Amino acid sequence: MTQVLNNCSGLKKSPKNNAAMLSIRRGANAGNLIQPGTQNLTSLRIAGLYGHNPLQNQLLAALPAEDFRRLQPHLEFVAMPFDMTVCEADGEMRHIYFLTSSIVSLLHDMKDGGSVETAVIGNEGVLGINLFMGGGKCLNRATVKSAGYGFRLKAGILTEEFTRGGALQRLLLRYTQTLLAQMSQTAVCNRHHSVPQQLCRSLLLTLDRLPGNEISVTQSSMAAMLGVRRESIAEAAGKLQDEGLIQYTRGHMTVLNRLGLEARACECYQDLRQEDHVMFGEEKVS
Repeated sequence: MTQVLNNCSGLKKSPKNNAAMLSIRRGANAGNLIQPGTQNLTSLRIAGLYGHNPLQNQLLAALPAEDFRRLQPHLEFVAMPFDMTVCEADGEMRHIYFLTSSIVSLLHDMKDGGSVETAVIGNEGVLGINLFMGGGKCLNRATVKSAGYGFRLKAGILTEEFTRGGALQRLLLRYTQTLLAQMSQTAVCNRHHSVPQQLCRSLLLTLDRLPGNEISVTQSSMAAMLGVRRESIAEAAGKLQDEGLIQYTRGHMTVLNRLGLEARACECYQDLRQEDHVMFGEEKVS
């Protein structure tokens, strides 16, 4: 792998970000890609390969074979470390990101220095809907919530493929509807539901985008995402741990009883889960 400096003007310039952006052109190594249906998540994680296959992104995996082959030479593999800022609010993006094993949090920053999470994106979607929706700049700050990998595509290539009006266009528009539904549901949840319910919803949405039951998160970061006091998160997490639903140590959380966590969450989580089910109800989009 060769180390490259990211030339995306929307990416926060820092030594940590630049050192982490490792890229691989996959077109020349197509034969080395893990094929659909052969992925064992446990063995991939042990080998350090989970997230290295573009078909681990559900949108790319849903493309007809011909459409994917057309995009494949242009997909660039990128590492996305924890807390990396991919794009600032009102910043410009030169790439769209198809996430495979990383999770990105969309955050709305307040003038008083606070912030609140409006949506999470994992391998079910993409970061950069503004590139094909005509909005230009990012509406929210995009920060890596869980370290992992993804593949990025230059904006020009995306625009060319999107204007074909084929499967990629339909998938991206359908995903945009799902993302907007998540933002709307999150706003309702933050306004009307208790901190423990919000915490359960946030943990479950993160868990849905991970291959296991372990989440790297601190109480401070969770409080910032939900826009509540750290003490409120500590109290809520403590209750969940006392009930045997989670095990929490500093910076690390293990979900012990997912069904119990779902039972404690508000209806917002099930509504969002249903939206995802509708999004990927069909194996392929022709």
